[in-house]
Amino acid sequence: IRLPGPSWPSPWSPPTPPPGSSRPLYLHLLPGEKSLKSLSNMAAPLELFCWKGDYGLPSVDVDCLTVLAYAKFAGAPLKVHKITNPWRSPTGTLPALKTREGGSISQPSKIIIHLRKQKYNADYNLSAKEGADMLAFVSLLEEKLLPALIYTLWIDSKNYVDVTRCWYAENISFPLNFLLPNRMHGQQLEKLRLVRGDPVLEPGEQLEKELYRDAFECMTLLSQRLGSQKFFFGDSPSSLDAYVFAHLAPLLKIRLPNGKLQQHLNSLNNLQQYCSNILALYFPSDAREAPGHKIHAQPDSSDFGNEPHKRRNQILSALFAVGAMLGYAILTGILTIKRERPQLKNSSLDDEDDEDED
Repeated sequence: IRLPGPSWPSPWSPPTPPPGSSRPLYLHLLPGEKSLKSLSNMAAPLELFCWKGDYGLPSVDVDCLTVLAYAKFAGAPLKVHKITNPWRSPTGTLPALKTREGGSISQPSKIIIHLRKQKYNADYNLSAKEGADMLAFVSLLEEKLLPALIYTLWIDSKNYVDVTRCWYAENISFPLNFLLPNRMHGQQLEKLRLVRGDPVLEPGEQLEKELYRDAFECMTLLSQRLGSQKFFFGDSPSSLDAYVFAHLAPLLKIRLPNGKLQQHLNSLNNLQQYCSNILALYFPSDAREAPGHKIHAQPDSSDFGNEPHKRRNQILSALFAVGAMLGYAILTGILTIKRERPQLKNSSLDDEDDEDED
């Protein structure tokens, strides 16, 4: 097929022919793909580090799901490392992309921008109006649905203790499983405060009502926009589909004790079917897993075995975790250090003299 000419400026600009060639670029696209691959980009794959999957999902993390879905939609040839320790990634966070130039990138939006620069663009065929609509809906997701999703998974005490913390504690290796879940809980609370624009925000019944109200409205709008279409802009997925799927799929698959968001999502049949179709089409091996089924086994350690300085990283991780736990125990008074003053020899001699006098 011959690719059409550009209809809008960057970041949705099409690839250019190879240097020195005036001929148009011809590509063979797989069904459902909008990948724009130049022949020069078919070399070594990019490497993506992300949280492992469970519950029938390719990853349990929303940001990782966003990048994984976009890469599938754009046809980016990623070598994926599914891990349970963010310190093993190039940036110390997940998701993280290791580029062909040896650099590393974190945050979904920056990773997607880099993939576009590498000619893996899932939004190539969008018109200018559709591109503007996509940006508007992504902003709506981050403003209305993301805060409620953070609250449901990380702040709601019942969901956090019974599901979220339990999963991370069972899948992260010892002794980091005592440290990282609580640290991540604090990070998610700070993220919620940042998104809401309130640095002293505290969980409560009133906050929960506001967050869920906004989330219900957002999901209803998404359902109306999707209608009976396969994807939000027709028969092929875009960036918006990656973001929507990543925010809705965990609610669809993870069974939560407090499932108010899940109940509303279950009432929107087209969004349910939308997520199920993406899982079946792009992540068939993960979708075959029964929803809610928990896998407690550790991930394949082959990637970790190839990591340089393996023993050093293991020792440093263990020492850091032990030091953090000891520091916490001392600061909270669980562990106290008692110092005794040594007795002087002169005092013992004085005691002997006293006895002689007696």
